[in-house]
Amino acid sequence: MQSEGILRLFERLAIEAGQAILAIREKGHDVERKGDDSPVTEADHAAEAIVLEGLQSEMPGVPVIAEEEMAAGRQPDISGGRFILVDPLDGTSEFIKGNDDFTVNIALIENGVPTIGVVLAPARGLLWMGAPEGAVLVTVDMESGVPQERRAITCQPPSKPLRVVASASHRTDETNRFIARFPEAQTVSVGSSLKFCLLAEGEADLYPRFGRTMEWDTAAGDAVLRAAGGVIVTPDDKPFIYGKTDQTDDCDFANGWFVCASTADLLKDLRRD
Repeated sequence: MQSEGILRLFERLAIEAGQAILAIREKGHDVERKGDDSPVTEADHAAEAIVLEGLQSEMPGVPVIAEEEMAAGRQPDISGGRFILVDPLDGTSEFIKGNDDFTVNIALIENGVPTIGVVLAPARGLLWMGAPEGAVLVTVDMESGVPQERRAITCQPPSKPLRVVASASHRTDETNRFIARFPEAQTVSVGSSLKFCLLAEGEADLYPRFGRTMEWDTAAGDAVLRAAGGVIVTPDDKPFIYGKTDQTDDCDFANGWFVCASTADLLKDLRRD
């Protein structure tokens, strides 16, 4: 399947999963706790089932690493270097609170790099898509599931004052100290992978994350950001890669800290500081 076909498949599956999530939110749901004490709901499971079924049908043979499958101990072999990461409901805590900052994330990883990804915010009716051809923002009628307006998006040069986006639920002292380096900065708190999308749209300049995430949390947003011209690196300026297994200091697919920027030049300025 070519890039355009994969992107359209991811788009369709994300919208179908998003419709299921909204239907469950409307009727109400219970909250359970996984082994790591993170919350999970019926919506997480329903959305993941939709995405997995579609991927297995249309892209058989491509391994899929999905959050709830991993929680159940089901981890396929990714040694071929090409696999898919799925977070069926990123921002479960925001979903439980009744907020709109939750997303459906699907991304294709090739040799450690997220090359194609989609991020759907079902409650907002917005879908961000990233591929080698560029990044696009789509408005979606979530009732019918029909995409509406599409427009290309790109990261923008840093504004003055700097616009910094950070987690709404998982701010750490390290993140706060990093942001404090820019006392004039405008700081926006938002949940889930929407932080990547704000940079990709040109609505923010910097996203520091000095706290733990998993690869399925970041891959789709990362794909959109890279497609829009943004960059992501580790705090010591190394490439941010995917498919991390057999880690001595953490579990499979756990991320280290990272910094996202709208331009490579902004990262260079940060290093000089």
